[in-house]
Amino acid sequence: MKLYGVTGWKNNGKTGLMERLVAEFTARGLTVSTLKHAHHATDVDQPGTDSFRHRTAGAAEVVLASPNRVAIMQELRGAAEPSLTELLARMRPVDLILIEGFKREPHPKIEAHRTEAGKPLIAPDDPTIRAVASDTPLTLDRPVFDLDDTKGVADFIAVELGL
Repeated sequence: MKLYGVTGWKNNGKTGLMERLVAEFTARGLTVSTLKHAHHATDVDQPGTDSFRHRTAGAAEVVLASPNRVAIMQELRGAAEPSLTELLARMRPVDLILIEGFKREPHPKIEAHRTEAGKPLIAPDDPTIRAVASDTPLTLDRPVFDLDDTKGVADFIAVELGL
């Protein structure tokens, strides 16, 4: 499986870029999965549902299956958060996995950058960031794309990964 990341500070356009890249690559006929890292507590389940009740009763893992999707919820219950490598090993094989977050991991990435967010670029100090997608022109030692140039970013990633 090929991996490519989208990284950047909060509110810099990572999720929007991810969404557009998934749509672009799937339109090209590739199978795509995503892996998103959250720094905050998150819960995909809702209080009152049967699966929520199973988890709160103490289940280590709850698999929720329906005709449309399968969700697997694993409770860490104090164990260490799984590494990126461990998480990737759990995923089904696809042509491309796009990773949002995990900025300190060694996979290749594109940085999403919005001037309005007021955060400095990560790219100058991080060689794993192979290009930047920004809402403003930048002069860097690597390619810079317009943040809305989804096709250009996808073409760059495709060449980088040999897709």
